[in-house]
Amino acid sequence: MWNHLRSLAISRLRRAPVQAPWAGVPDAYRQLPVGRFSLPGNAADWIRERESVSSIVIGSLGDRPPRPPIPAVRTVWRKQARGFTIEKFTFQNCVDSVVPGYIAIPLGITKPGPAVLAIHGHGGSKEGIFGRISSQQNVAERLAARGFVVMAIDNYFSGERRGSGPDGPNASPSTEESSLFKLNLWLGRTLWGMMLRDQQMALDYLVSRPEVDPARIGTQGMSMGSTAAWWLAAIDERVKAVVGAACFTRYQDLIATRGLPQHGIYYYVPGLLRAFDTEGVMSLIAPRPFLAMTGDRDAGSPPKGVRTLEEVLSRCYALYGKPDRFNSVILPNTGHVYSELMKQKMLAWFELFL
Repeated sequence: MWNHLRSLAISRLRRAPVQAPWAGVPDAYRQLPVGRFSLPGNAADWIRERESVSSIVIGSLGDRPPRPPIPAVRTVWRKQARGFTIEKFTFQNCVDSVVPGYIAIPLGITKPGPAVLAIHGHGGSKEGIFGRISSQQNVAERLAARGFVVMAIDNYFSGERRGSGPDGPNASPSTEESSLFKLNLWLGRTLWGMMLRDQQMALDYLVSRPEVDPARIGTQGMSMGSTAAWWLAAIDERVKAVVGAACFTRYQDLIATRGLPQHGIYYYVPGLLRAFDTEGVMSLIAPRPFLAMTGDRDAGSPPKGVRTLEEVLSRCYALYGKPDRFNSVILPNTGHVYSELMKQKMLAWFELFL
């Protein structure tokens, strides 16, 4: 019921036209001490500066306890589905949680091939990605049908992990998210950093599978999953191609449109804006292929910010001589959704670059 009500509220809110920048924003918040990302004019200078940008991005995530070399995975069950084998697995993240996930292996694989780590959105789960419950994020079956190994895990406060936070099994999802956010701050961590750490552990498992070519791994998602996909690619170069549906977001423009409530508290990290906005994070993906798809009525991704990101990232990819590896698609009369057209573009992108 919580998911249904939340989805209705989000869909109503995010189909509305995006607010004009700075309308209604108090004067005190119009001149914030935000750093400016300056992209050098040549590739050599950017490659030298990239390390310091990466350090700032990773530092904003707080402490992230070391990961084991390969997660200790337990296979719960294995079943044959239409055109692929699906396995349910769990691993201990070695901090506070058992992480459940699914992996789909296309039938007839004879050598290592491409794989996609699919990341669910806020309020979603691996069940939606794998079509085990109704969800617009259902992509696993169609990816597997094209020959991709597909993996997805449940994030904190989501799916089978609900009720495993510090407030115990009776906490609501929103309370659990808030409590995890607070507790991690006390420990010098961020909830977002810990969520990305879990996705890196999923990658650790994915690259260990004999069916997977470690040089051909992509990640994709919608909403929170989209944000996680491009953040993960920024901090982990094992990701070779990225697709994000919705949440191609620049934070200053979110402030300007009074859009901070558009994203859950999990999303926020300390100090990043003192250095630069999300163009600094996304620049670390270049020159690996990156497709962003955004509805023009998605209040979580203000249009002015989308245009700024497009301009900066286009220049960044041009520095590498790879302008065709970045593409931003703005869909008209579209809100915060993962439409059929977006899914078709996602498949085509991975088929082209993986």
